[in-house]
Amino acid sequence: MSTAGVAEDAGSSRDAPSSKGSGKLVAASASGPGWTKVSCPCCMSDRVDPLVLVKLGERVRPETKRWLLKLMGTPQKEGGAGLLAHPGEDASGDIMVLSAPRCTLLRATEELGLCKTYKNGEMEAFSYNDRYNFKDSDNMEVFLTLAERQFIVKYELDGMRAQREIRVPGLDNYTLQPRNNIWLKLTLAGVIVDTVALHNQEQLKALSQAWYAGNQLAQPLDSVNSYFGSSLAFYFSFLDFYTWSLLPPAVLGLFITYFSGEVQKEMVESVSGSGVIIDDHSGSGVSGHMIQALLSMLWSTVVMELWKRRSASLSYRWGTLHLAERFAEPRPGFHGNLGVNAVTGRLEPLFPEWQRDLRMALVSVPVVGLFLGLVVFGMLVFYWGEAQVKTIHGDWDSLLTQPLLYLPSILHIVYTNVLSTVYRTVAHSLTEYENHREESAFDNHLTGKVLVFTFFNYFAVLFHIAFFKQDVPLLRKRLASLLIVTQIINQFTEVVVPFMVDRFISAPKRTETEDDPQEDKFRSQGNLPVFPGLFAEYIELLVQFGYLSLFSCVFPLTAVLLLINNLTEIRSDAYKICKLFRKPFYAPVADMGVWKIAFEVLSFVSVASNCWLLMLSPQIQVHCPEGELSCTNVLLLAVAMEHVLILVKVVLAVLIPDEPGWIQKKRLHIEFKSRQALGLQTAVPGQS
Repeated sequence: MSTAGVAEDAGSSRDAPSSKGSGKLVAASASGPGWTKVSCPCCMSDRVDPLVLVKLGERVRPETKRWLLKLMGTPQKEGGAGLLAHPGEDASGDIMVLSAPRCTLLRATEELGLCKTYKNGEMEAFSYNDRYNFKDSDNMEVFLTLAERQFIVKYELDGMRAQREIRVPGLDNYTLQPRNNIWLKLTLAGVIVDTVALHNQEQLKALSQAWYAGNQLAQPLDSVNSYFGSSLAFYFSFLDFYTWSLLPPAVLGLFITYFSGEVQKEMVESVSGSGVIIDDHSGSGVSGHMIQALLSMLWSTVVMELWKRRSASLSYRWGTLHLAERFAEPRPGFHGNLGVNAVTGRLEPLFPEWQRDLRMALVSVPVVGLFLGLVVFGMLVFYWGEAQVKTIHGDWDSLLTQPLLYLPSILHIVYTNVLSTVYRTVAHSLTEYENHREESAFDNHLTGKVLVFTFFNYFAVLFHIAFFKQDVPLLRKRLASLLIVTQIINQFTEVVVPFMVDRFISAPKRTETEDDPQEDKFRSQGNLPVFPGLFAEYIELLVQFGYLSLFSCVFPLTAVLLLINNLTEIRSDAYKICKLFRKPFYAPVADMGVWKIAFEVLSFVSVASNCWLLMLSPQIQVHCPEGELSCTNVLLLAVAMEHVLILVKVVLAVLIPDEPGWIQKKRLHIEFKSRQALGLQTAVPGQS
C-alpha cells in the first residue's frame, strides 16, 4: 500500500524511547518522538491528547504493528485513517493510542453536518473552506467536544477501505481485497481485539461531582453532551423532563386517593387481593377515575409536544440541528459478493434485496411469532394460577393464604422480564442475519422487532383483562403488582447491585496509583465491561409511560410510584455510566429518533384504552341494568368520546408547534447558508 502523505518518521516510532511513566501520552508534541508526525503545518500542535486505545492481539508481530501505525497516518483518500498514532510502550506492545490532527477533525465535522459557532456568534453548519471564520477553529479542545473527537476517530477507523489488493505484513497469506473494510477485516483476523474510548479523569471527576455526587436536582446536560455525546445527553434530558412531568399526575393521584372514599376502598382491595364488591353510592356523579382518565390522555399529548420543543432547542445548542443526510457507507458487519454499486459506481459487497426479504419472511417473522406465542402461553398460565390461588384462599380464608393471591402476578412478571432479556439477544441475532447494508436500517429493524415484542409482552395481559375479561378489580391488582414488584426489582438491580459490584469487586482491583505508567492506566479502562447501550433504558421508560397513560385511571398512585423510582434512576444511571462501564462511542444525533415515535404511538393508544375503561366505571355500568343505556349505546358513546378526544389531541398538537419560532428561523437560516456554501464550493472548480 502506498503511504504517501504519511510523515517520513511515521515508521520510526518503533525506535522511539518508551514513554512509560513519562506522561508523554497525556501531553506530547506532535513533532516529538512516539507519535506519528503530520505533514500539514496547520496540524502541528504542542499537545496531543490520547483519545482512543486500540488493543492488539497477543500474537501480533512487530512488523504488523509498524504497518498499522503507518496506516493510521495515511490520508483517507489513500485508504488510511488520517490519524495520529502512538505505539504505547514500544513496537512489540499490545496497544496503540490514537488521536486526530486538526484537519482530519475539521473535515469530519463538515462530513457529519455538525453546526458550530460562527464569528458573529450564530450557529452555522460547519464548512471546511470557511473554517477560519468559525470561533475557536484553531483549538480543537474547545471547538469540538471530547465525545465528538473520539467519535470522529472511530468514524475514520470504520471508514478505512482498501484501495487495492494489500498483503498484511506479519500475517501469513492474509490479503485485503479492494474495497474491503480494513478495520473489520483486521478485527476478524485477530489483529484488532478492542477499540476503547479513553476517559479524561479530570473532566470525569468534575462531571461526577456535578451529576450524581452532590445534592443538586438539575442535571449538567451540557457537560454530559460534551463528555459522553448527544445520544446519552438526549436520553438523560428526556429522563429528567419526563420525571418532573410526573409531578402533576402524581399530585392528582394523591389528591384523588386521599379525598375519594371509593378509590380508598379500591386501594385496600388491590393490596389485600380481596374480591369484595364495592358498594358505590356516588354512581351518578363524576368519579376520580374519570378525572384521572381524561387528564392522563391530555397529559401524554402535552408532555410529548413540549418535549419535542425542548429537544429542538437542545439540538440547536449542541450543534446537531442540521446533521448531514448522505449516502451511507456499508455498515462494518455487512457482507456479500463483491460488485459495483449501481448508485455510487464503487466496488463493494452487494447483497440482493430479495434474499434479505426472504430471510425476514422465513426466519425473522416465524421466530418473532414464536416469542409472541410464548407471551400468550405465559398469560394463560397466569390466569390458571390466578384461579388456583383464589380457590385455595377461598377454601382456607386465612392470613397465611393472603400472600398467595400475588404469587401468580409475581411469577408472571419474572417470566416476562426473563423472556424480554432473551428476546433482545435473539432479535439482535436475527437482525444481523438479515444483513442490512446501512447502520440506520439495522437499527430501525432491530428497534421495530423489540418494540412489537415489548408492547405485546408488557401490555397484552393488561389489555386482555380490560377489554375481554372486563375485570377492573383484577386489572387494578395486576397493575399494582407490576408497579410494586418492578420498582423493587429495578431498585435492586440498578442501585444495590451496581454499588455492591463496585464496592466489593471492582474497587479492590483498582490498585493503580498516580505513579503508575500511563499505558497501564489505559489498559485498566479497557478491562471495564462494555456499556450495554440505551436500549433497555428506553424500553423501561416506554413501559412506564404505557402504564401511566393507558391504565393509571384504575390505579391513581401509578405516577407517584414512577416519580419515586425515576428520582433514584437518574442518579443510579449516571453513577453506572461514569464508574462501572467503559466510555462509549456515540454518534451525534438530533433527537431520540424512533423512540419519540414509539412514545407518541402510546399516547394515541391511550385514548382508546381510557375511553373503554371509563365505560367500565360504576358510574356508567350502573345505568345498564336499569335499562337506561343498552350495550350498543355504551359502545357508541365510547367511540364518540374516543373521536372527540383524538380531535382534542390533534388540536393540542397543532397549537403546540414541534419547534419554537426562533428555532424554525435558525433552521431555515442554517439551510440557506449551507446551500450558499455548497454553491460556492461547486462554483470555484468551474471557474478554475
